[in-house]
Amino acid sequence: MPEVVEKVKTERPQDTLVKNLCSTLSGYLDPTQVKECVRAYEFGAKAHTGQYRKSGEDYICHPVAVAISLAEMRMDANCIMAAILHDVIEDTGVSKKELAATFNPDVAELVDAVTKLTKIDSKSHAEAQAENVRKMFLAMGKDLRVIMVKLADRLHNMATLDAMPAEAKRRIARETLDIYAPIANRLGMNTIRHKLETLSLQAMYPRRYAILETALKKARGNRRKIIDVIEDSIKNRLQQAQLVCDVSGREKNLYSIYQKMLTKKVSLNDVFDIYAFRIFCNNVDDCYRVLGIIHNLYKPIPGKFKDYIALPKANGYQSLHTILIGPYGFPIEIQIRTHEMHRMAESGIAAHWLYKADDDKNNKFQDRANEWLRDLLEIQQSAGDSLEFIDNLKIDLFPQEVFVFTPKGDIVKLPRGATIIDFAYAVHTDIGNACVSARIDRKLVPLQTRLENGVTVEVITAIWARPNPLWLNYVATAKARSGIRNYLKNFKQQEAINLGRRLLDKELHGMHLQLDKVDPAKIKTLLKLTGKKKLDDLLEDIGLGNRMPFLIARQLSQDDVHATLRFDNKEQTQRFPLMIKGTEGMVVTLAKCCRPIPGDSIIGFFNPGKGIVIHHHECRNSSEVRKKQTSWLDVEWSQEATGEFPAELRLEVLNQRGSLATVATTIAEMNSNIENVTVVEQDSRVSVDLITISVKDRVHLAKIMRKLKDLSIVIKITRVKA
Repeated sequence: MPEVVEKVKTERPQDTLVKNLCSTLSGYLDPTQVKECVRAYEFGAKAHTGQYRKSGEDYICHPVAVAISLAEMRMDANCIMAAILHDVIEDTGVSKKELAATFNPDVAELVDAVTKLTKIDSKSHAEAQAENVRKMFLAMGKDLRVIMVKLADRLHNMATLDAMPAEAKRRIARETLDIYAPIANRLGMNTIRHKLETLSLQAMYPRRYAILETALKKARGNRRKIIDVIEDSIKNRLQQAQLVCDVSGREKNLYSIYQKMLTKKVSLNDVFDIYAFRIFCNNVDDCYRVLGIIHNLYKPIPGKFKDYIALPKANGYQSLHTILIGPYGFPIEIQIRTHEMHRMAESGIAAHWLYKADDDKNNKFQDRANEWLRDLLEIQQSAGDSLEFIDNLKIDLFPQEVFVFTPKGDIVKLPRGATIIDFAYAVHTDIGNACVSARIDRKLVPLQTRLENGVTVEVITAIWARPNPLWLNYVATAKARSGIRNYLKNFKQQEAINLGRRLLDKELHGMHLQLDKVDPAKIKTLLKLTGKKKLDDLLEDIGLGNRMPFLIARQLSQDDVHATLRFDNKEQTQRFPLMIKGTEGMVVTLAKCCRPIPGDSIIGFFNPGKGIVIHHHECRNSSEVRKKQTSWLDVEWSQEATGEFPAELRLEVLNQRGSLATVATTIAEMNSNIENVTVVEQDSRVSVDLITISVKDRVHLAKIMRKLKDLSIVIKITRVKA
């Protein structure tokens, strides 16, 4: 050890830091590993020569401070070396290959993964940050030590924010609270989480922080006597029961006090009025014995007991929590846990590297973290963009848990506010995609039902079922949201391909051709011309209205596919019309301005990126669009058109009591349903109403209109077509 420290002679700030680092490392690493860490420091110091932080200190001080944080968590030697070298690839001329040759491939891989990402060509700062976080999670999936270094890096940056402008401080603090502190919490690293939260509060609201800190110091002095009395009484009772336990008063986190004041709208005195203690036991049995003793000593408050030992939190946290009424009428919060549970609660996933030789408990904890990361990686693969991934991540990082049971008795953890759909996706994505209803404790309930603790949930699925876009309004988990979005995206893509094939086949049929019989060489040439990799991509483009099927058909029908084509509208209208069944889904939509129904004359317009919009021939919008552009096609209702279609009626009725009820009853008698009613104008005699009803076809609508016209209260009735 002396020869290691001897390498640094002069007392510069970095020299002091290296001494502290070596001192901490010597407590758990071999001398040869400590020497390797010092060699990493010397390499990094040389690489960063001439570089300074905004505070004016040598740049090398930052990576060494990061390494000290990790050493306090007892991380392995390679992780410490990676922390010291984490900026050399980005900020100096050192390459990953050189690092691997000088140290080892593991260190080089870690440094490469942790290296701050270069600026990304994004539309906004938010997108760039989102992409950074997304890539960080990909790196975490390969090695969890990446996030350890990243969290320690962020912790030191937060502790040295003073040199930054106020706006930058607030932005960095907000990002820390949104992403990094919740990640530390999710991985059970409470010590780092509390430090990050407190530093973020100080950076965002310096005056509030200073006032709170001063008030807490004053309150602490007044409380000391009461704390000592309670602590002594607990210790005496435990001694009488011959239980060997450690008891300590628990200091409340400044940020959590601030949050409670905000959310509960109470003063500092009301929050600080709770006296908190921790009791550390040797084993789990002792924890439950201590609970009984404490409940005999002070009266527990009903409903305030939580057993996180039997049902651990998602981040692996285990403890018994109870709130009692103390000797002076004040609430006392007690946490009872084993020493091992406390170690896991403070260090979380970091404890895994120090205690590898322990039993399976650490492996279970590691598995829990890896399972969470696997879910996140699955979500990020199906996310449309980085911002959508961040949206999903934030949902996943703030869980307040509910425990429910499967019919087989397995426990499923979900965030508070989760619905049956969330449960279905938590069990398996395929079950979520196919769920139609469910039973809670054997009673049938709708899918949007919010789950409560302790219920048994049985999901009912159907082969024909598929996710509904409306589900996105009431799901609470990232996995469910991502699964629904992913299915709908792929479903729309498949629909677009099918529609594109129908449109192209229709055009080719008019030219006495079939797509399946077109020369593959022509299709290959056309794909090259259009920049598409496969035929499905081209068909999807046609289905979404990005390319005209008539032009593609003409190119395929010509001997020279490269020939330049002009769009002839007259010729196109002579082609066979596309048959509409009304069940085409997302890529064929009925215009809301004229609400066409089976039996109407209709026309289709290509809406780029969305597909075909069907209008009534008499719709004002259709005639306007037809004048301006040629991206339309003839369509007809198929004889097989089925379903219910919205139609809008304009009614002038006598303004008297019960008029609307009479109209509604008549519509219901004609096997129709009212979707919407709007009162356009009204006076003492007449009310003009717009009513949207569901009908099967034009004949059904005509019957309803005749029936309504026969009513004595109806003065005039017309169908709205534009």
